[in-house]
Amino acid sequence: MADRRLQVFHAVAKQLSFTKAADVLFMTQPAVTFQIKQLEEHFNTRLFDRGHGKITLTPAGELVLDYAKKILGLSAEMDVRLSEMTGEISGSLLVGASTTIAEFMLPRILGEFKSLHPKVKPRLIVANSEAIETRVAEHTLDIGLIESPSHQSDLETENCCDDELQVICSPKFPLAKFKELTPKQLIDQPYISREPGSGTRENTDAYLQEAGVDPDSLQLVMELGSPEALNGVVETGLGFAIVSRIAVVKAQRLGDLVAIPLKPRLVRHLSMVYPKEKFRSRLVVTFVDFASEKLKQFSLK
Repeated sequence: MADRRLQVFHAVAKQLSFTKAADVLFMTQPAVTFQIKQLEEHFNTRLFDRGHGKITLTPAGELVLDYAKKILGLSAEMDVRLSEMTGEISGSLLVGASTTIAEFMLPRILGEFKSLHPKVKPRLIVANSEAIETRVAEHTLDIGLIESPSHQSDLETENCCDDELQVICSPKFPLAKFKELTPKQLIDQPYISREPGSGTRENTDAYLQEAGVDPDSLQLVMELGSPEALNGVVETGLGFAIVSRIAVVKAQRLGDLVAIPLKPRLVRHLSMVYPKEKFRSRLVVTFVDFASEKLKQFSLK
């Protein structure tokens, strides 16, 4: 029900970038620019100052942003409250998840939730942790599951389970003979890493720094955007990687990869994030409770 121009304005104002707002909204940049132009013509004032490759809100833009937050929030609440009057949980559920969670944890959880609530239409968006929390903050996703702490102050964060990151390599790789590995033992070996913005990358870099090892001192040979791609490259013997233990269970069983714990262990908290707001739909609350319980089972394995 909310004016699409306000939705677009809200995204641009939060991102301070037409390009990033277009990505968040799954729109083209010209379409975003057109919507902002229409809104500025409607109010007969500039909402953004443009110059030197960046944009900033004008005083009028700051005022519109305050009201846009309220209007968009109330519009979403009205839509959901009306749909809930039927007494049955239904509607679209937009879930975002970082790649490890999306590939190895969520499919079964979403399938079971759909079986319990047939009228719910889940949609899963997969991206790295940084992109997911940004989209949740922009209200283009109902909930996000990420592999690193949230950096957005306007998001509620709930730790849902623990996950251990381990070194993986081919059975023929030099590190395969060890039962555990310290960070300093990794320095001279070829390293295959997740991409910047990945929760796995962020956790690994923080762990190495705390252990006194500069992440830049590792012999980086490749960066990859998904755990499955990373596993495939590591299987060739090109180098080692550090990934979630749940991402290599199948490859270990087949004998294609070896997983070696780090010393000290590298354990991270997987988090569920959603906007900080008083109102939350019954659908979202129900899914949060369901997913939280299911994800805890991964910590016990």
